[in-house]
Amino acid sequence: MEPTELPSLRPAPPRSDIRFADLLDQARALQPRTVALRRDIHRHPEQGLDLPRTQAAVLTVLDELPVEIRRGHSVGSVTAVLRGALPGPAVLLRGDMDALPLTEDTGLEYASAVDGTMHACGHDLHVAMLASAARLLAERADELAGSVVFMFQPGEEGYHGARHMLHEGVLDAAGERVRQAFALHVDAKSPSGLVATRRGPIMASADRFTVWVTGKGGHGSAPHDAIDPVPAAAELVGALQALVTRRISVFEPTVLSVTRISTGTTSNIIPETAELEGTVRTLSESTRAFVREELPKVCEHVGAAHGCRVAVEIEPGYPVTVNDAATADQVLALAADVLGAEHSAPMVDPVMGAEDFSYVLQRVPGAFAFLGACPPGVDPAEAAANHSNRVLFDEAAMAHGVALYAAFALAALR
Repeated sequence: MEPTELPSLRPAPPRSDIRFADLLDQARALQPRTVALRRDIHRHPEQGLDLPRTQAAVLTVLDELPVEIRRGHSVGSVTAVLRGALPGPAVLLRGDMDALPLTEDTGLEYASAVDGTMHACGHDLHVAMLASAARLLAERADELAGSVVFMFQPGEEGYHGARHMLHEGVLDAAGERVRQAFALHVDAKSPSGLVATRRGPIMASADRFTVWVTGKGGHGSAPHDAIDPVPAAAELVGALQALVTRRISVFEPTVLSVTRISTGTTSNIIPETAELEGTVRTLSESTRAFVREELPKVCEHVGAAHGCRVAVEIEPGYPVTVNDAATADQVLALAADVLGAEHSAPMVDPVMGAEDFSYVLQRVPGAFAFLGACPPGVDPAEAAANHSNRVLFDEAAMAHGVALYAAFALAALR
């Protein structure tokens, strides 16, 4: 998941359910194991779709449990299935495993030992929470009428790892189609232990675009003898903003950012080409499709007005992450029951970061939620954010994540 700051929250109504009274205590009893796995993975981070050491660490834990294990064929994934005491449907819990291309600067004793790679988005916490949730649920398998599919996923950070696992059949790993799915993501800028989610779109789609503007090079003192691509590229920045503000409803949130312009070599040469790169974020697939259709037209026409040729490439990224309304409500109710009402908060607004759990939620109803992990004694507003090489996470929040994962499965399969 990309770095982002969660929007404002409103308190959830208090609830109480005696069935989950001891889950948090059980999760806290597992905390030494959870922390040990998290720190091991944090110290040895891996990027991308092939994560052999992380995969081995997960398998070591799962080998102790009564689960059916399947390794990925095309990617370094792990799928584990826990069978309940009675037959029934299947639910899926996901934890992503990959790290980011950053050099860590936290000073932690278990800081990354791999140059240029760091668990700066908290995926190490996700893996540890999911593994401990598997252990907790294995101890209570006699309460389950159905199966739990544990999805340990590589390649969330731009590699479409969830899509690879879907292609390899993770939704059918239990022998029948998963009927509901849930994923948690830690957030370093939210109060520790707070669970936040919302109905409908919770995270945006993310598409990348590149525009090449080609003119004719020449001497900087004689632009009339050249076709200068620089003014065309500069005008494109404003024209693309107008596409958002004048062609898309204000009630359809859209972000288009030109994040890189590259052209020229020195002060007295008009270059032949200019290159622009940027990102588009939307909260509906219809708006996403509209931008992908109209963006090339705007670029081509602006280029033509300057006598330049234009080529546009749009690289599709993750879809909109859309929560099922009933499942999102269920997650908030469970958080209130298991963790206390003060740890459950509906999100007022979605965020414009992107997440590849969206692929799962396109296929089965489910929910994606955030788990606050701001370190104790730190103002969340001042905390280093996810994707910072200085980000810190409160490990105590992991017990909340373990308990909530377990509660979701127990509630779905009772």
